[in-house]
Amino acid sequence: MRLLLFSIFLIGYQFPAAQRLAPTGDAIRTGAEKTTAYLPLLAGKHVALVVNHSSLVGARHLVDTLATAGVCVLRIFSPEHGFRGEAPDGEQVRDGTDVPTGAPIVSLYGEKKRPDEGDFAGVDMVVFDIQDVGTRFYTYISTLFYVLEGCAEYNIPIIVLDRPNPNGHYVDGPVLDTRLRSFVGVAPLPVVHGCTVGELARLFTGEYWTGPVRPELTVIPCENYSHRTMYAPPVPPSPNLPNLRAILHYPSLCFFEGTAVSVGRGTEWPFQLAGHPQFQGPCVAEFTPKRNPASRYPPLEGQRCCGYDFRQTSVDSLFQQARLDLTPLLDFYCEYPDKDNFFLKNRYFERLSGTSSLRKQIEEGNFESDIRATWEADLRAFREIRRKYLLYPE
Repeated sequence: MRLLLFSIFLIGYQFPAAQRLAPTGDAIRTGAEKTTAYLPLLAGKHVALVVNHSSLVGARHLVDTLATAGVCVLRIFSPEHGFRGEAPDGEQVRDGTDVPTGAPIVSLYGEKKRPDEGDFAGVDMVVFDIQDVGTRFYTYISTLFYVLEGCAEYNIPIIVLDRPNPNGHYVDGPVLDTRLRSFVGVAPLPVVHGCTVGELARLFTGEYWTGPVRPELTVIPCENYSHRTMYAPPVPPSPNLPNLRAILHYPSLCFFEGTAVSVGRGTEWPFQLAGHPQFQGPCVAEFTPKRNPASRYPPLEGQRCCGYDFRQTSVDSLFQQARLDLTPLLDFYCEYPDKDNFFLKNRYFERLSGTSSLRKQIEEGNFESDIRATWEADLRAFREIRRKYLLYPE
């Protein structure tokens, strides 16, 4: 019954089973599917869950799985897009109640983003289970970081049920300048960090911890997964990432979110288009953003946009590329007539990129190879740190 609530995101989102297989041909098992590994840890406990619509055990939601197993689900924490994954981009999420279990739902993307002492009242254990897509600015990992901080402060153990990372096969992009720390950049990670949420939890607590006490962390790893596995999540991880093509384009095209350019929010193809009414280059794609369930106030709403079309890009070629592609961003800037207003005045581009340098390099006309060279020293250092916390072969 619960899954009917997610139907808007499930329609048309079917992938070949081979995309959820390891190179050996064995089916990948997520941490949530390994119930015998974590149900004994929850016996007799009052549990808080950090979950959304992606928190599935097979075709069943984790909340229902635990309730059926007799686990007391005391509280549910919901991230951006809400418990059911239906909230449009950027919209604050309200508190609520999960009707089947009666558990209160506490929003961590509304008036607060960090759980407080009252939210942890009576909780013996926290379980985190959310599908990530492997970029620093995807806010589910910021929620993970803040929940880890809360668990440490209030001495509550946390279990992370791990899931594959669709962009976990490479590491790339500028490493966050901590002076630009925000909810789209909570730790000094590169844009593409190459970690699963379980590996990130280990890295966060092992490297970037400033509190006096570290949380008691248990990670339930996936089976039959490696960082070279192409993985398509069984449901869209958020409303504007409707398919694997969008997920693989997302690390590169999300930079446009800090500019005047639309990346297709308000269309059927978010993160598969890029356009603007003033674009003066070859118009490969034409589209007009309109309000829809995934985007209530899409940029450039009602305006005819011209620009680039990424809908036909081969998923296999995107996966094999295994690097950020700055070409669309650099080319669009060159073809955009009002360069003084290409980047948003709120400096969101700097928060997304995690550095003040990238914008300046684009404005100065630097080649992509020269830009990439400025990342390399920080990336080498991060790769060495990352290696200590990996749970899966590369």
